[in-house]
Amino acid sequence: MADNSIRTETPTFIKTQMQFSQHIRDPENVAPPSGIEDRRMNIYRDLFYNNVEGFIASGFPVIRSIYSAAHWHKMIRDFFIKHRCQTPYFLQISEEFLSYLQNERTPQAEDPTGLIELAHYEWVELALSISTDDCHLKQINPNGDLLEQHPIISPLAWSLAYTFPVHRMSPDFLPTQPPEQATYLIVYRDRLDDIQFMEINAVTAQLLHLINQSANATGKEILLQIAEMLNAADHEMIVNAGLASLQQLQARGIILGTSR
Repeated sequence: MADNSIRTETPTFIKTQMQFSQHIRDPENVAPPSGIEDRRMNIYRDLFYNNVEGFIASGFPVIRSIYSAAHWHKMIRDFFIKHRCQTPYFLQISEEFLSYLQNERTPQAEDPTGLIELAHYEWVELALSISTDDCHLKQINPNGDLLEQHPIISPLAWSLAYTFPVHRMSPDFLPTQPPEQATYLIVYRDRLDDIQFMEINAVTAQLLHLINQSANATGKEILLQIAEMLNAADHEMIVNAGLASLQQLQARGIILGTSR
């Protein structure tokens, strides 16, 4: 029986492109394409690497400060070699680097405990700064009753929970074990488009979670639900304390008002 399959060889220019890109990623282990002056190749090696390294360093300044120069560049080179970015946009390199840390990086002795959480926290700042989420202000009453109506949380306010106190981590403070109490934060973009953070407790974090999960519940109904969860003897006290928290969150622009 005749073989009618079409066999095509990879064109030479594609082979050259592939070798070029592989060499740019890993110049120590992959030879450059033949016939190209090393001086010219070095321009591309430096250009590609320095651009990517610069974006990552600016997106993760705390992590950069924790590592020595040698360990930092070793990690960035490993990212450069291993990771295949899913986007061509420079602003999303930080998200690609976070994905590398979460899924591809082999932990090293120089890595701080809590690296993944710290990287996520640093990524959130950039993600919120470029977010195009719409607040749909026409559907919100900024002067609504926070107890008798349903509070609306800004889509530019993210409630986060970490096992490590990521907002305090630095070269001078690198805990090796997570503390007994988790860290609860709200990272948000304020009315001036500046990124802010607010440390909260577990009860406030639960309040925000229930607001998002209970689309039709009033603020008071949610606070009474929390009172039941806490087995509180005085429900009215919980409601009053919860109202104060809601008002504080609204003053910061974390809560925008109530649904119309």
